[in-house]
Amino acid sequence: MHFKHLALTTLVGAASAQTQNLNATLAGNNNTSGLAAFLGQYSSLLQSLNSLSNITVLAPSNQALTAALNSSVGQALSKDPNAVQALFQYHVLNGTHFASSITNISSFIPSLLTDQSYTNVTGGQVVEAVKIGNQTAFFSGLLQNATISQTDLNFTGGVIHVIDNLLTLPLNVSDSATATNLTALNGALNATSLTKTVNEAHDVTIFAPNNDAFQSIGSALENMTTNELTGILSYHVISGGKVGYSSTLINGTSLKTVQGGNITIHIENGTVFVNSAKVLTPDILVANGVIHIIDNVLNPNNTSVAPSSSATAGSPAYTSASKASGVPFTSGQPTPTTTINPTSAGAGPASTRVSSSSKAAAVPMKTGAVGAAALFGAGAVLLNY
Repeated sequence: MHFKHLALTTLVGAASAQTQNLNATLAGNNNTSGLAAFLGQYSSLLQSLNSLSNITVLAPSNQALTAALNSSVGQALSKDPNAVQALFQYHVLNGTHFASSITNISSFIPSLLTDQSYTNVTGGQVVEAVKIGNQTAFFSGLLQNATISQTDLNFTGGVIHVIDNLLTLPLNVSDSATATNLTALNGALNATSLTKTVNEAHDVTIFAPNNDAFQSIGSALENMTTNELTGILSYHVISGGKVGYSSTLINGTSLKTVQGGNITIHIENGTVFVNSAKVLTPDILVANGVIHIIDNVLNPNNTSVAPSSSATAGSPAYTSASKASGVPFTSGQPTPTTTINPTSAGAGPASTRVSSSSKAAAVPMKTGAVGAAALFGAGAVLLNY
């Protein structure tokens, strides 16, 4: 009888622990007590989080939080309640997502971050979740990643995963382009006065040619008018509707661009091509959608081009153009001060994409010193509208 009573007491205690609210659960865990103390300084935010249900909280560990807040930019952020709220809303995902539900196919889960000062993604800015080997990773702005160090802590509102880094708020398109060394694209947007338009658009999917792509058609670009260049750049942007994250792109789909013409998605051996351009780096989350880096400039007057079934690289859509001696549009462009996490080429639709192969190289990388400025700089100048 004594042992039965003890077992029953233990079960009741466990059940009680599982029904604690968010703050009590964080405070009672040795890995997240620092987060509970930090959120305690923001009573309205904490009260709001405690009242939610059916959510998944990505809780930075004590070590991760301390490292971030001890940076100079982190200390500045702590003085801006709006930025703090935005950052931690981004750490709360809609729905209860246990670790076992996250697979090696990337899912893009909406967060509670809907403040239009920080995001123009309908339904909330997303976090990419993917299983890579034995690790569960979350990718945020600039492909910065955090991995789960303690999983499936139940509380009254859902589940908590302890992560080893803070997520990075996605920056606007132009700042993300600078960080990813898409300086030719940034310069071309500036030259056509499209920067503000692209930054302010809602739910964008941008297929962004890298610098080599612009340089490879330098002779064609030299003779273009501003209107012609505007048309080409607009042909790389899809706005409105659903954001085209890589795992949602389907072979044979035709997508209407801002320019008015259509682009076609091709999947060959699990790799995404747009017309005949290959996606080199997928899923760079930005404040208003997503950027996929491609290896060729798309041509709205040559839309029938497509990759061969054995293609390993994209093929040019400007067949008569020749390479420039330098990279066009880069004069006066800022030198990147942050970098994205490195990923190998590869992306595919939900039916074929195995993110463990395309992002395995990125998992050991952490936000660290590089990511701190990007992480907290968003609080002050995120959208630059």
